[in-house]
Amino acid sequence: MTTDTPIATRRPHVWQRPTGEVQDAYAWLLNKDDSETTTYLNAENAFAENWFSQHSTSTNEIFNEIKSRINEDDSSYPVLHNNWWYASRTETGKSYAIHTRGHSVDTAHSDLLLDENIEANNHEYFSLGAFEISHDSRLLAWSSDVNGSEYYTMRIRDIANARDADDVITETTWGGVAWSLDNEWVFYVTPDEAMRPWRVWRHKLGTAQSADVLVFEEPDERFFISVSSTRSGAWIVVDSSSKTSSASWVLPSAQPESPLTLVRPREDDVEYSIDDWGDVFAIMSNFQAKDFAVFTAPSTSPSQWTPLVAHVPSQRISQFECFANHAVMQRWVNGQQTISLVQKDGSITSVPVLDEPHEVEIDANPDFDTDSIRLSYQSLTVPATTATCEVTTLSLRILKQTQTPNCDLSKYVSERLWAPSHDGTLVPMDIVRHIDTPLNGTASALLYVYGAYEISVAPWFSVARLSLLDRGCIWALAHPRGGGEMGRDWYLNGKYLSKKNTFFDTIACAEHLANKNVCSPSRIVVRGGSAGGLTVGASIALSPTTFAGAIAEVPFVDIVSTMSDPTLPLTITEWEEWGDPREEPFASYMLSYSPYDLESSAIKTATYVTAGLNDPRVSYHEPAKWVAKMRHESPERFVLFKCEMGAGHGGPSGRYEQWLDEAKTLVFALQCM
Repeated sequence: MTTDTPIATRRPHVWQRPTGEVQDAYAWLLNKDDSETTTYLNAENAFAENWFSQHSTSTNEIFNEIKSRINEDDSSYPVLHNNWWYASRTETGKSYAIHTRGHSVDTAHSDLLLDENIEANNHEYFSLGAFEISHDSRLLAWSSDVNGSEYYTMRIRDIANARDADDVITETTWGGVAWSLDNEWVFYVTPDEAMRPWRVWRHKLGTAQSADVLVFEEPDERFFISVSSTRSGAWIVVDSSSKTSSASWVLPSAQPESPLTLVRPREDDVEYSIDDWGDVFAIMSNFQAKDFAVFTAPSTSPSQWTPLVAHVPSQRISQFECFANHAVMQRWVNGQQTISLVQKDGSITSVPVLDEPHEVEIDANPDFDTDSIRLSYQSLTVPATTATCEVTTLSLRILKQTQTPNCDLSKYVSERLWAPSHDGTLVPMDIVRHIDTPLNGTASALLYVYGAYEISVAPWFSVARLSLLDRGCIWALAHPRGGGEMGRDWYLNGKYLSKKNTFFDTIACAEHLANKNVCSPSRIVVRGGSAGGLTVGASIALSPTTFAGAIAEVPFVDIVSTMSDPTLPLTITEWEEWGDPREEPFASYMLSYSPYDLESSAIKTATYVTAGLNDPRVSYHEPAKWVAKMRHESPERFVLFKCEMGAGHGGPSGRYEQWLDEAKTLVFALQCM
């Protein structure tokens, strides 16, 4: 610790827990209005900036490498919808996207819809939320967040004259937007005080928000609400979902003032979602099917389900999207995403994509009646690619692949490894390296991890990552339990009273890299964000000598205190993920892995921590408290902490700021290695 190292004041505070009284000297940092909170955060930012300034040459070098590999003047391949071709583009020197349309592929950039750069002017932060075109293609419902709080203000734009109407709908959330078929009504979602999307409203164009009609309210604090239109445009769907169950309501888009119809009553541990498939509804559900199956039901009797696609254990169906004459299904098979076409008779045909571990997603396909589907795919060595698949032939035609100038992608190779965990479970892990990097136990490695909420993290391409690979570093993506890559049981065995499996799996992946001479055991850095930041914090605490460095971005690290306070945003909904520490056995179990509560004096791992002052998901105070405690308990340990004072969970919003931010993060990792 140096003389300029920030030291947070210690103030007496006691938590009463089932495990006994707990002293928390940094509880006061929860109070954003305390002037000392801002003083401390600013001091940490100055300390971090001073360190990064000492490494500005390396930072600028990597930033310029990132920039050189990106075509700053770039555009998406246009998407056809209702005889209009929609596209977006970026321009050199501008941080945000420009959205346009035209009557052909060649003219798709001719008519301006929305320039995010203009809307972001005079704002330190900008995030586009809703972007929904009306059924008659005349109007655009769009929303934005200008401080990272995730409160969005929605407006209605007349596309022909490029002007927003007087309608201003404030404090909406990310729960979706739906147009009525007559284009006179917009349905939207607002959050409660805990930032939980809980109410659906119907807004009549040309009227004040105060006249909006409440369509649906979800009083149960475990459930989140969303609203959407089916691809056919015939139905508006309201979904209410918790971590373990869900229910849906529908109303005809042509009758926007009609009441909602419940599809199927809510049942504990039963999840489902619904889509319009012309003469029937298609329902994807885990009803008597742990890894989900697909059913159909008459639109007149949506609760009467008939099996269509059978359940296959450990092969999790994650998407099922309907078109006029077919459906597209995404499924995780042995830790790999797959895409298939499904006919109404239940026949399934797989669509081949890449041989190496990869991500493949159903891309933008707004038209219901189509003979082809757009897919997007990428891997650790293949840039983001947009392709179209002809339904009759299954042939893939590449529409666009992201350009990566100034690099030879043939110089990188990727593969999948399987690491044995503490209980013998094999954990998938994808690695990528430069072909000249030897696998002789001398290389450094960065291990990326998430492992929560059944979120499956597929391999993705990154030009910034190439700067690590070119410096002889191996990059690895772990798939620990808690995610969903290997089916529902993979998730269930990494949550609640099995949560430590996530951390043991992460440690096992690092040890496997070292034991198999993929990298040096003394040069491994672990990185993760949000719940992945919890994995980082718990892993270095449970195995203090495994990692040379740790990068915890907006980390969820004060888990016991946060999950004990139902007044904080999202706490109640999260009990179904982590458990309720106000009672045993969760109190003791969560305490045994909560990074903030664990003694950190034995941990020597250099650590870089980030936060966002306006973050509604993981409050800034969690990483702030964790850093303050680490400095107190292990003063010789190197810790950097940066809090974005004008942003939220995702960090800086402009692309140049994001590239610079990533360059700093990589410089920290390289210094640790």
